[in-house]
Amino acid sequence: MHQDRQGNPLPGASARAAANYDDALLAFNLYRGDPFAALDAMAAEAPDCAMAPIMKAALYALATEPAAAREGRAILDGLAGRRLDEREASHVAAIDAILAGNWSAAARILDRHAIRWPRDLLALQVGHLVDFFRASARSLRDRMARALPAFAGDVPGRSFVLGMYAFGLEESGDYGRAEEAGREACAAEPRDAWAHHAVAHVMEMQGRAADGLAWIEGRAPHWTGDDAFFQVHNWWHMALCHLETDDAASALALYDGPIRGGRSAIAVDLVDASALLWRLAASGIDVGDRWDELSEAWEAHADGHLYPFNDWHAAMAHLGAGKTGHVARILARYREASDTTREASAWARETGLPLIEGFAAFHRGDYEAAVEALSGARHVANTFGGSHAQRDVIDWTMAEAALRGGLRAEAVAFARERLALRPHSPVNARFLRRAEHLAQ
Repeated sequence: MHQDRQGNPLPGASARAAANYDDALLAFNLYRGDPFAALDAMAAEAPDCAMAPIMKAALYALATEPAAAREGRAILDGLAGRRLDEREASHVAAIDAILAGNWSAAARILDRHAIRWPRDLLALQVGHLVDFFRASARSLRDRMARALPAFAGDVPGRSFVLGMYAFGLEESGDYGRAEEAGREACAAEPRDAWAHHAVAHVMEMQGRAADGLAWIEGRAPHWTGDDAFFQVHNWWHMALCHLETDDAASALALYDGPIRGGRSAIAVDLVDASALLWRLAASGIDVGDRWDELSEAWEAHADGHLYPFNDWHAAMAHLGAGKTGHVARILARYREASDTTREASAWARETGLPLIEGFAAFHRGDYEAAVEALSGARHVANTFGGSHAQRDVIDWTMAEAALRGGLRAEAVAFARERLALRPHSPVNARFLRRAEHLAQ
C-alpha cells in the first residue's frame, strides 16, 4: 500500500496519487499554492482513495465561511456509505464535528487521533487550527509537544510541527522558547509562514515593535507572493508594529495596499482588515469611506450562526459603515438561537453578544455602556477564537471608551494594565497620559 511522506497508509492510492497527496499537504503546511488542484488530480488518478475528499472537506471546514461549510458538508455526505479505515473514519468524525459547530469535540477526536497516529501531519495541522479557532492556548502548545518526538531526526514535516509548537508556546506566554522554536523552524523551511508569524506574535506581545518590523520586512520574500495565502495576516502584523511606533500613516498605507488593495473575499483576511481599521478609527484616524467596501465584503460570511468571531469582526465593519441594521440582525440571531447543544451557539450567546453590544455602544458614543459590556466580555473572549494579539482590540476599545467617557479611575487602571504588558509602547503610554489628565 502506498503511503504519504510521513508513512501513513493511503488506501486506494497509486504512486502518483500519493505524490499528489503530499503536494496538497505541503501547500497546506506552507499556506502557499493550491492544495485543491493537487487533490483534484489525486481524485482523478485514484478515485477510490478517500483521503483526497477528506482533506478537501477539512480545508472547507476550516475556512469558517458559510459557503465553504456547505461544500464541506456535501463532501462528507458523498463519503457516507464508503468503506473507510479507522484513520480515515477518525478524520471524517472530526470534520463532521467542526461543521456541526462543535469545535472542542473535534479537538478531542483529533487528540485521540494524534495519539494513535502521531505522524499524521494533516490531523496535527487541522487540530492546531481547531485549537486556534477555539482559542485554546494549552492545546495549541500541548498537541505539538506530544507530536514532536514522533518527528525526531529526518522525518519529513518536522519543521512544520516545530513552527506550530512555537505558536502554542507564544499563546501560552512562553515567549523565549517560542521565539527559539519559531526561528529554528524558519531556518529549516524559510517559506513556513506560520512559524514566521509565531515569531512576529512574540515580538508583538513583548512590545518589540522595531524588532517586529525588522523580522517581518526582512523575511518578506519568504512569505509574500501571488500564491501566498497567509500574507495578509503577516502584513497585518507589520501594520500593528507601525501603530506601536506611532506611525499610523504607514499602517493605513498597508491597509490600502497589501491588506485590502486586492479586495480579498476570504474571511480570515477580512478579520485582519476589520481589526486594523477599527484600531485606526478608534485612534482618531480618519479612515474615510473604507468601511463601506469592507462591510459589503462581509455580507457573504457573517450569518450570525457559523462562527461568532467572524460575526464580531463583521460588526466592526458594519458599524463603521453605518449599517446598524446589519448588526441588529446578527444580535437578533444570537438571541433567538435555541440550540443548546452546539458549541458555536454558546460562544455567540456568552461571548459574541456582549462583545458586539459593547462595540456598538462605543460606536454610538455610549462609553459607559461600552466599558460595562467589554469589561466582562474580555475575560471570556478567549473561549471563542483568535490569538491574544487579535483579541487585544477589546482592551484597546475599552481603554478608549473609558477615556472618551471621562471615567478617570477606569481609564488609569486600563492604561496601567496595558503598560504592565508592554511598558515601552507609545500607544499605552499615551493612554496613561490622557487618563491622568482627565478631571478628578
